[in-house]
Amino acid sequence: MPQLSPLNWILLYILFWSAVLSVSILVWWSSKVLFKSESSASLEDTKENKWNW
Repeated sequence: MPQLSPLNWILLYILFWSAVLSVSILVWWSSKVLFKSESSASLEDTKENKWNW
């Protein structure tokens, strides 16, 4: 292993776990959006839009 300063190890640790967290959030979000679009698409068509935009 290369000799890194402790600050660089801390930054690598933070970078690794932030990448793991962001990938897991993306996987969770994509599965949530796909599930919503498949199951409740017919229910959303019958609801009235209450937003003005």
